[in-house]
Amino acid sequence: MAANDLIREAVRAGAVKGWDGFVWMMKIVVPVSLLTTLLDRSGWLARIDFLLQPAMGLLSLPPEAALPLLIGMLANIYGGIAAMVVLPLTLAQMTLIAIFLLTAHNLIQEGIIQAKSGLHPLKATLFRISAATATVLCVAPFLDGGSAPAGLAADAAEAVRPWGAVLQGWAGTTLRLAVKIFFIIFVIMILMEILKRTGWVHAIVKICAPFLRLMGLAPKVGLLWMTAVIFGLAYGGAVIVEETRNGDLSRAELETLHLSIGINHSMVEDPILFMALGLSAFWLYIPRLIMAIVTVRLLNLWFRLTGPKQPAAVTPASS
Repeated sequence: MAANDLIREAVRAGAVKGWDGFVWMMKIVVPVSLLTTLLDRSGWLARIDFLLQPAMGLLSLPPEAALPLLIGMLANIYGGIAAMVVLPLTLAQMTLIAIFLLTAHNLIQEGIIQAKSGLHPLKATLFRISAATATVLCVAPFLDGGSAPAGLAADAAEAVRPWGAVLQGWAGTTLRLAVKIFFIIFVIMILMEILKRTGWVHAIVKICAPFLRLMGLAPKVGLLWMTAVIFGLAYGGAVIVEETRNGDLSRAELETLHLSIGINHSMVEDPILFMALGLSAFWLYIPRLIMAIVTVRLLNLWFRLTGPKQPAAVTPASS
């Protein structure tokens, strides 16, 4: 087959997979984001922050840190940051909140996405919360608590917006997100088809192999890992669904991949949001990388000791 025909076929196949991935994502994003917006506007999220307050001392955080953690876990990084910057928190406290939320944010939506792409949602969610907690506990002793507030402590509470404005804002945000998802997933799917059909995928996997071995991951999950690390769990999940349909990943390979990207995903955009607040890049990246390496290697050790069966194919949940 001529090179042009090969590329043309790859683009066509990638576009079909891209559309399927986009529709799959929208079935999750639209209802979950609407529900979260309605809960936030109703004040429900703010009223249940007391559930987390007893745990704040364990995390070396003040009681008021419960609100940004809760909003971030149920909503997203942006909501957590919005709640965090108006509180009188020190730089160290903001760093601990950032480390936690970079791992455990948007748990409902991303938990569903991980479930659809092969990992039980309860396992995915509990693992991310546990990993976030363990990382904060390990980092806290190395940070100077300080005393000067680093946030943008608010002088007055933000006025409650009317429901019409809330829904209009949700619609606009969701539309912008949909456009972003559409183009990113299409580009990823088309690029992956081109790389696979031209044989370049093997070269990329070979280049990534040493780092993947360090992370405790199988070399053949290289492109999937890179997708989630660069673009996030949502886009990574859509790509993983398409790849698992080919039956190329064993259960152990899929699970270690999911747990690794559960800790480390969207490693470009999300940390930059916190770095803009003056937080150190070292604490935003290195502890999570170490936690992912240790966790995956412990899981691999468990698999070797218990001798899990390795099915040839893993079937993702139906959309």
